[in-house]
Amino acid sequence: MEQFKGYRILTVGLLFLVWMFYFKMSWTDNVIYQVPGPRPVSKYASNSVESPSPLDSLPQELSNLTHLLYWPLTPGDGGDLLASTSPKTSTYHLRGPAQASYALGGYLEVVLVARDQRGRPKTHGGDLFQARLLGPELKAGVPGDVQDLENGTYLLSFPLLWAGRAHVQVRLIHSSEAVGVLRRIWREKRATVDFRGYFQGRSGAKETVICNVDPHSTGAKGPTCQYRDVVSDELWFCAQPPTLPCNSLVAHSSGSYLKVTTPHDEALLAGKVTDKLLPQGVAPILIRPATTENISLVLSPQTKCRPGLLAPKPSGFYHQDVWHSLSCSGQSFPTGDSILGCLAGHIVHMMGDSTLRQWWEYLRDTVPSLKPVDLHATYQVGPLMAVETSRGIVLHWRAHSWPLRSQRTPVASLHSVARELWGLAGGPHTVVVLGLGAHFTTFPPFIFARRLAGIRTAVMALLDREPSTLVVIKLANTGYKSVYGSDWFTLQVNRLLRAAFAGLHVAFVDAWEMTSSLALPDNIHPNQLIVRNEVNLLLSFICPT
Repeated sequence: MEQFKGYRILTVGLLFLVWMFYFKMSWTDNVIYQVPGPRPVSKYASNSVESPSPLDSLPQELSNLTHLLYWPLTPGDGGDLLASTSPKTSTYHLRGPAQASYALGGYLEVVLVARDQRGRPKTHGGDLFQARLLGPELKAGVPGDVQDLENGTYLLSFPLLWAGRAHVQVRLIHSSEAVGVLRRIWREKRATVDFRGYFQGRSGAKETVICNVDPHSTGAKGPTCQYRDVVSDELWFCAQPPTLPCNSLVAHSSGSYLKVTTPHDEALLAGKVTDKLLPQGVAPILIRPATTENISLVLSPQTKCRPGLLAPKPSGFYHQDVWHSLSCSGQSFPTGDSILGCLAGHIVHMMGDSTLRQWWEYLRDTVPSLKPVDLHATYQVGPLMAVETSRGIVLHWRAHSWPLRSQRTPVASLHSVARELWGLAGGPHTVVVLGLGAHFTTFPPFIFARRLAGIRTAVMALLDREPSTLVVIKLANTGYKSVYGSDWFTLQVNRLLRAAFAGLHVAFVDAWEMTSSLALPDNIHPNQLIVRNEVNLLLSFICPT
């Protein structure tokens, strides 16, 4: 055991030394400045240089990105467009003989055969298929498990969780050849977007430059300005302005989407072969109830919702447009009064992207007595706040810091999630909700892994000093289908999120499955039905039955 422990420490140490060597060699010419901000650096921050690297606190599997983000390779260079997987010719059928009806609580298994555009069966895996079992009459749906056998064949498995009629639906999100393009870009390109940094001198002089997650992606031909948050260890770079100093950075905004694809890449990612339905291959089925008295019977667990529960697969399903968690007995909060009763006495801190801001907006719009407070901030970035003084409720939302695609906003408004967490006292009345991912799909995976390292350290410290604090992690949802934010990227981001918080006393809301279980229009910002169910699950963790 001691030998294994020593080996693990040595391995992490070597990884850290290699990482430090790379950054030293790459950024020797940078001018280094603290992140501009309205607040002085905390006492903890001044000592943080001597603290262990955040990489030391990560689960071992997060440090091995090759293993964690494994996806079958596509042989060849993908040069023959007609050899790519086609949604029109790919087929699926029942694994066994058809039955007159199927028992509630059982499984339906389906075999999918991927075929190319000539109709020939594929001999390798790597396609991204999305499968679900739908019950339109019951407003029901559940995601299917897709097992890639890596030989052109896929095994689809659907749990039968409600009584009534159901049918299988399968979509090809990306062919294996398209995934090959995405993987190459994600791992080889430093960035697929850039940002603008706005500098202003005391005399009123203004200069705008390109900024990004690493100095090479700023396009700078000379020195760059490096900004390091001494609490979170997050790094940001801007091309050094022609005349103004690095510490005159005052504002930030989105920049440009960079050209990173060839015409052949674009053909593989074209709309006519992306996110397309396969022809129906299995006839609708009838799921019979366990008893004849209740034909709308559904299967749900009785465990109270709490942090630390194991994540089943799937995590839940819809029935009558209500999400039923399979890890705990979620509740519905249909009225403003029921929401107020749950949130009474709580301070909720939401930090992340705009899909998490939708939760804040839903609560604001659903509960009339929750009054927004105008903090005169850029709405897209925050901070946003709503209060209900008679019940002692405070709701906060703010965007995570760089890299953030947003309208022009003051740099002082960009607070790192880790820094915010270090500043929270925590306790039984404190709820922290984190929702990150969508803005990190335009960078190599180690950028997000490094960000999660600092956040994990801050979450661990928060739970150590106040174990009664509720921390909820919102996984990233489906919606993007482009080279800048594909569902394939999001799937990898969610793997990183799960690994980063593995073993911690936190709760998860699986927005990926909640947005891929029903036949609804796909959107990075889900409709209110989805958001309502996501918020209901959050409230179920705050107020377990």
